[in-house]
Amino acid sequence: MKRLDRKKLKTDEFAQELGVTVDFLSKHKSESVRYGAIALALIVILGGTYIYMRHQATVRQEALADAMKLINAVVSPTPQPPNINFPTQAELDKAWTKAFTDLATNYRGHEEGAIAQIYLAAKQSDKGNLPEAEKLYKDVMDSAPKEYSAWARISLAQVYASEGKTQDARALMDYLIAHPTETISKEQATIELAEILTKSNPADARKLLQPLTTTTRPAVSRTAIELIGRLPQAN
Repeated sequence: MKRLDRKKLKTDEFAQELGVTVDFLSKHKSESVRYGAIALALIVILGGTYIYMRHQATVRQEALADAMKLINAVVSPTPQPPNINFPTQAELDKAWTKAFTDLATNYRGHEEGAIAQIYLAAKQSDKGNLPEAEKLYKDVMDSAPKEYSAWARISLAQVYASEGKTQDARALMDYLIAHPTETISKEQATIELAEILTKSNPADARKLLQPLTTTTRPAVSRTAIELIGRLPQAN
């Protein structure tokens, strides 16, 4: 859909919603006369807020889409349309970092900012800069919408596990097991914790996985059985 069509559609949607309010007031004329000034002010405020929020959401989404294009950018001295091209890896890294840092800074607390922070944290983790990765994941946990906070929690637990901070990792995952989300079920969180404990505490990992082997959810039971098969044999 063309940009102009999308804008027109959004305008029409707002006009329809506003029309419902106007129609209601026309059918209750005596009340609308009495409260006309208040109703008009409310319509103006709500209408302005609605338009502003829709516009801001579109701006955030477009900024994220632009940043995501850099993930597939090409490093080459010769441009290769339609790909975004950078002559050196250093220039690509600089552009990538700026784009995602701007997103994380400008839209902290929104899903677009959370996605940017998670990408930045993963990049720091890959570089071995675990303290910075921890900092970013913690901020997502504290500021982002629930689903993104949960994913940051899993990622932070994995970072802790790689540092040998098994108890810290377990505390994070125990919370998620007790507070599952729409995208991360209790079973998935349990499996994630079991994977973290595979090397440090295989006995506990087995205890976590065993009840999942008989669940009616095939994907969960299959994964649990596969993980148990990779655990060291109990003495």
